Parts: sequence; structure tokens; C-alpha cells
Amino acid sequence: MLGYAIQKGHIPLSTSSVEEAIEINGVAIEFNKQALLWGRRAAHDLAAVEKLIQPKEEPFRSYDEVSIEDLIEKRSKFLTNYQDKAYAERYAALLKRVQEVERKRTPTADGLVLAVAKNAFKLMAYKDEYEVARLHTEYLEDQVKNSFVGYKQLRFNLAPPLFSKKDKNGHLIKREFGPWMFTLMRLLAKGKYLRGTWLDPFHFTKERMTERKLINNYERDVEYIIENYNEKNHDACINLALLPLQIKGFGHVKEEAITKTDKIRLNLKAMISGDILNQKLSAAE
Repeated sequence: MLGYAIQKGHIPLSTSSVEEAIEINGVAIEFNKQALLWGRRAAHDLAAVEKLIQPKEEPFRSYDEVSIEDLIEKRSKFLTNYQDKAYAERYAALLKRVQEVERKRTPTADGLVLAVAKNAFKLMAYKDEYEVARLHTEYLEDQVKNSFVGYKQLRFNLAPPLFSKKDKNGHLIKREFGPWMFTLMRLLAKGKYLRGTWLDPFHFTKERMTERKLINNYERDVEYIIENYNEKNHDACINLALLPLQIKGFGHVKEEAITKTDKIRLNLKAMISGDILNQKLSAAE
């Protein structure tokens, strides 16, 4: 932006003085000089610059801008990298069943399959030890190197459930780990195929058992929706499908959110079954 403004004559500074200031500041010197230069180029010929910097990947589009088929494909690809092909197919199969039911029973209404697509993915792609390690090793190191210069080492503040101490309220206490943790993360990221198996060292931790339970419960909720879904209980079914969005945070924060959503789940199911009962009574009359 600064380079653009200087080139347009909106700021009374010379390019050389700004470059000198960048050098004196001593932070990402070459990166900032290049940013200044590209800003000037954009001011001179924006179309040429835009042509040169076409994104390598498809730009972000909101849920409303993509077809449900594209969404399922994209999420399935992520879950394949997250776990494996079978895990992704489990997700896709669930979505296709919901899609068929919605199209058949409520041809003039929509939103159910999208709600399930977002929430099933949210639960299935939970950030456990393997996923945190994968994300750190695949993205963090390069981002840090591209954003900062001259740093000595990476240090991490973590609270591993297996051996972290707890405070007086029972909450895990974070502690600092040195750069050796990054090496451990590389090894841990390769162990994602152990996730959920008997060889998984985190299999019986409270957090991981809770994550698996949430997925299984949600799949049962979706089965309940599939069995009872119709035009009259459309909104209640969507609200039930969207319920995982209210489960946020980690540790005790997440536990409190789960407790609240369990109560809401019972009310929503009662509403859905109530609509079914009312329809049967109306038909009998």
C-alpha cells in the first residue's frame, strides 16, 4: 500500500528514503522491499501485476457459492489427508443419504444437507495430537520463516493431557517446550493412522473418548433426522444438525459446552417427534 501511494504521488517520500527506513528497522528487510516494489508496480500497471499473481489454488468461496457436490468433494479430500480414504468415504456416504432425503421430502426447502456437511466435518476433523502435529509441521515452520528473520528457535507452550499437571480447578496447566518438540511433532504426524485404534497411545484419554463419542452421537442424530424429516419439522431438524457449532473451545470450556448442547438436543428431538405425532393425530381425525 505504501509503495502504491508513493508511486501515485499521494505521500511526499522518496523510494530510497523508505528503503533506508526498512533497513534501519531490520525486520524482514528483503520481503518489505519487495512489497514496496510490487506496490509501485501495481500503481503503474495493475492489470499486469494481477496477471502475474494469479493464485495457485482456487480462491476461497463461501458455502453459498459452491455446490454441495463440490463441498463434499473438498471436505472428503481433507479427511483423506486427515485420516484415510475410508474415513472420508464415511463422511461422504452420510452426506449423500441426507441429500437424497432432503430432495425427496422437501423439494421446495433446503439447508439440511449443508448443515450436516459443516457439522459432521467439524466433529470428524477434531484437532487431536496427530492433527496438531500435522498442521504444525506442514504449515507453521514455513510461515514463520517467511514472516520473521533472525529468530533463534521455536518454543511451544502446550498442555499434553497425558502428563500435564492440573490447577486447583482441575484444568490442565501449560508448560514451555523447547525446539525438540518440533522433531517430536514430525514423528507424531506420521502416526495419524493409529488414531482410534488399540495402538493409539491417546485412545483412552478423556478428551479423545469424548471426541469419538461426539461423532457417534451426531451420526445417530442424523439417522434420527433421516427417519423423521419432513416439511413441518424442517427447522427443528436443521437446528439439531447445527448443534455441534455450539461446541467450542478446549478442555473444561468444551466440556461445559457439551453439557449445554445435550439439554438442547433433547428439546429438539422432542419437537421433531412432536411434529410427527401431530401429523399422525391429524391423519386419524
